[in-house]
Amino acid sequence: MESFDLVTGGAGFIGSHLSQALQKKGRRVKVLDDLSTGRRSNLEPLLQTAPGQFEFIEGDIRDLELLKRVVEGADSIFHQAAIPSVQHSIDDPAMSNSVNVTGALNVLVAAKDAGVKNVVLASSCAIYGDSEELPKRESMEINPLSPYAVTKRCDELYAKVFSGVYGLSCVSLRYFNVFGPRQDPSSDYAAVVPKFITRMLDGVPPIIFGDGEQSRDFIYVENVARANMLGAEADVEGQILNIGCGEQRTLNQLVTILNGILGTSFEPEYRESRAGDVRKSEGDISLAREVIGFEPTISVQEGLEKTVEWFQRQRAIRV
Repeated sequence: MESFDLVTGGAGFIGSHLSQALQKKGRRVKVLDDLSTGRRSNLEPLLQTAPGQFEFIEGDIRDLELLKRVVEGADSIFHQAAIPSVQHSIDDPAMSNSVNVTGALNVLVAAKDAGVKNVVLASSCAIYGDSEELPKRESMEINPLSPYAVTKRCDELYAKVFSGVYGLSCVSLRYFNVFGPRQDPSSDYAAVVPKFITRMLDGVPPIIFGDGEQSRDFIYVENVARANMLGAEADVEGQILNIGCGEQRTLNQLVTILNGILGTSFEPEYRESRAGDVRKSEGDISLAREVIGFEPTISVQEGLEKTVEWFQRQRAIRV
């Protein structure tokens, strides 16, 4: 059987970029996705470039028997499938736990039983909570403020235990605020970058919950895809690594940058802050540099320019 890499949630925003990056590297790729948040259209680039090196399986990571069949023969598993929303987890914590915790545990069990070489799990900077200490370091005390953050911490602990008890090579990557092409702006739970861009392209001001001085460590999605591949290549059993740009920008600054790219002059529309939102966020990525050689090569400015261009191109296609 020809070896392959499995990407769970591979029809989603980050997963589709990762799948494409793996394929460009010459890897055979399988994607498992239930299409609850992912889209078949996100997989078109893979089908167009090397259809024989790509397979899509529609299915749920909570189906352990399906997972066991799918992972058989895999070299690496990149676990991206999740309900990636703080607000969704507040609205429906049981569903978030079912998908994010039980699903991740199933992936680890299936990987162990199939003798998979390594598993790279998507975690989140939401785990740090609202600590005033900046930048966030992997060694600092954590303080999850939402059910979503709790689920991601559970995933990290399971990965560490599976490394220690079963010898399964696992690394958890704590993503900071990922943005880029294919990120869905239509959901009530969408990230700020696609929401800001689409509203500004519509000729209306972006909406900010709070005063706009809350900060985020924004990172372009192609940097995150590369971090995943580096994580699979390194011997880092049970390791947890921050994946960001290592710098913070406020939401007000984000609007200013986007105004510059678009040639607009929007003032944000401010609304009441939302429960569970973190005030300040910035990641220390020195450990990721040291352990897996990670470096964000695409800047936030360049990434935003690429993202705006993609959204503009999508509008032109629809017209």
